[in-house]
Amino acid sequence: MDTGIDAHPIDGHEDTGALLAAAAAEYPGTAAGYLDTATLGLPPARTAAALRAAVDAWAAGRPDTAVYEEATAASRAAYARITGVPAARVALAGTVAGAVGLVAAALPPGAEVLVAEGDFSSVVQPFAGRGDLRLRTAPLDAVAAAVREDTALVAVSTAQSADGRVADLAAISAAARAYGARMLLDGTQSVGWLPVDPDACDYLVCHGYKWLLSPHGACFLTVREGLEPTLSPAFAGWYCADDPWESCYGPVERLAPGARRFDTRPAYLSYVGAAASLSLVEEIGVPAIHAHDVALAARLRDGLSALGHTPLPGASAIVAVPGMPADAADRLAAAGIRCSARAGNLRFALHLYNRASDVDAALAALA
Repeated sequence: MDTGIDAHPIDGHEDTGALLAAAAAEYPGTAAGYLDTATLGLPPARTAAALRAAVDAWAAGRPDTAVYEEATAASRAAYARITGVPAARVALAGTVAGAVGLVAAALPPGAEVLVAEGDFSSVVQPFAGRGDLRLRTAPLDAVAAAVREDTALVAVSTAQSADGRVADLAAISAAARAYGARMLLDGTQSVGWLPVDPDACDYLVCHGYKWLLSPHGACFLTVREGLEPTLSPAFAGWYCADDPWESCYGPVERLAPGARRFDTRPAYLSYVGAAASLSLVEEIGVPAIHAHDVALAARLRDGLSALGHTPLPGASAIVAVPGMPADAADRLAAAGIRCSARAGNLRFALHLYNRASDVDAALAALA
């Protein structure tokens, strides 16, 4: 991809085009045809530079903890702004499963947890692994209707990993509130391209290595204000203290306020990268990214339909096509198109470094 992103917006909004064109310099040497952000997002140039500088300093015997701490704080603050919550509500996590496990551990034995059928294992297994919870599944489009009086928690991905379907969060949230159930969302396949309603859930988990363009290890857990006493800080270490560097030994005497008390010790280099990547997402803005990504995905769906395929409908940046010919993946790979196969679907994922020519190249390979 020689220049990264088209100068003119696909959806016709000049402000969107101008913002996205500003990102082109961040991907000067990226090969065309990378349509696999749902597997792994690509780091912008500023992120690669920040990581190289940090690794070089480390290798030279000059690691700078102050730089690491600044990047960690900047990552937390940027993620909070992107998701529309105060930074005090954001805890640092290492994995989605670990963050979900914190919530799972707080449920009483016998509590019912409702999940979407076929949802990503990191959302489901922490509850299943307890062994003493009642785990119930429902089709994604029936989750809201499946909430009942004895449901303690609804846990669902905002966008499904296997096929990109976007959950009806308004309906699910309303149903959960009507029955007094709490709600956990996994935003790993959506935060960065899909605007988030911060009031739609009690807990929001997101790993940043996909749509937030960050390294593995930069993961976040948002906890609704007032719910901190319902979770245990027993899974955190010294970093959960109000002053971590004064609490390295023995029991932590004073926990950090808000969700910070659930911080796991950050993987510093991951957050050095995340601070840089999140700054780009903020500069462009999620609404502009959403417009760009969804418009490209619609172009791809229309083209696939014209070729006689049947992509799943929906306004998602992820395009899933069930029942593709056996040689489709080979033809795409031969044309330099990177996508993935998940749960019987050929899965494409469009993001800010993609442009119309990437979509057209994929369609040409399948024609």
